[in-house]
Amino acid sequence: MIRHFALALAGMFCIAGTAQAHITLEQADAVSGKAYKAVLRVGHGCKGKATVSIRVKIPEGLLSVKPMPKAGWTLEKIRGTYEKSYDLYGEQVKEGLTEIVWQGGSLADDEYDEFVFRTTVAKELPAATRIYVPVVQECAEGAVERWIDIPAAGKTSDDYETPAPFFDVVAQPRS
Repeated sequence: MIRHFALALAGMFCIAGTAQAHITLEQADAVSGKAYKAVLRVGHGCKGKATVSIRVKIPEGLLSVKPMPKAGWTLEKIRGTYEKSYDLYGEQVKEGLTEIVWQGGSLADDEYDEFVFRTTVAKELPAATRIYVPVVQECAEGAVERWIDIPAAGKTSDDYETPAPFFDVVAQPRS
């Protein structure tokens, strides 16, 4: 009986830890040269305050970015120039969205939501490349969480308190 109680208690702590998770991406892998649906999962606010803005920096090599509008939130799409030119379905592209901002809504600290954009992973990005997607979460009363930490050599996201969400580029499957 005590053993069952201890296992149940341990399970509750694991669930509680997940509920307080950082901003993460739903899909851990994306195929080089193919479309990727980035679903950013926001599991909590900032120290008890409601989320009022999600700002996403689009990493180099993510092309043709199209954010999904959210009811009750305004959407700002910031364009910029890429560091290099990329082949996107036979056409050279050197600019596109470099930042997305959803703002004006309100996501209570005890609620969960997802913010979505679609992109094409540049075929120039080799398999086994890890792509970090920095996110700044702004909350009521000036509270801010910056999910922007990108691990230094020899470190992992687990070594940081506010890691940037990430996914890994994988090779196209052979047919």
